[in-house]
Amino acid sequence: MSKKSRKKSSKTPSARPTAKKKPVKTRATTQTRSAKTQRRPASKSTGTIAKAASHGAASKPLNSSKSTAASAAKPVLAEGQKAPAFRLPRDGGGMVTLSDYAGRKLVLFFYPRADTPGCTREAIDFTRLADAFTAAGTAVIGISADPLKAQEKFRDKHSLGVPLISDEKHEMLEAYGAWGEKSMYGKSFLGILRTTVLVGSDGKVAKIWRNVRVDGHADQVLEAARGL
Repeated sequence: MSKKSRKKSSKTPSARPTAKKKPVKTRATTQTRSAKTQRRPASKSTGTIAKAASHGAASKPLNSSKSTAASAAKPVLAEGQKAPAFRLPRDGGGMVTLSDYAGRKLVLFFYPRADTPGCTREAIDFTRLADAFTAAGTAVIGISADPLKAQEKFRDKHSLGVPLISDEKHEMLEAYGAWGEKSMYGKSFLGILRTTVLVGSDGKVAKIWRNVRVDGHADQVLEAARGL
């Protein structure tokens, strides 16, 4: 055998495995493409789920804003309007109505909860000035959503000298604009807004204090009642 024929024969075996490898590469490429094709729908579905989840999370603030808009749409009591009528139970028994104070000035202070620090200071201040309010021809009533037993316990514990009304159904609170949305620790909820309303002897709302700050508030209300 000549040298040329040997070279040809030596190249032939090495060429055969190379020819076999090409289909393998093609198969591998096909498998890779098919794997990518399979992954694409999965990524799309994942994106759809993520969008749905984000939409669901965003719907909570939207619902909250709708409820806020709905509550804001309700007419809010304003100065000069006729005071809304009410009939509710008070501490010690009996019922209290607006008509009981016809022809007299009346202070209605709405507080969030009996025997809490701010509400206690406010009720004590109005009790301290009870005689001064009487001299000014003005009655004073405290209102919250606490049940009567809680109101009476609150009264006895701090020797309060003003009537305390229980509005568990929030009817009077809503009518006087003392019930609405509040926030605490990043959470929103409905509750009592610390509010005071001065009703004139003509039965109309003379003055409204909203978002009341307790310190010195009772004295401010007394001055307003004296000047009415």
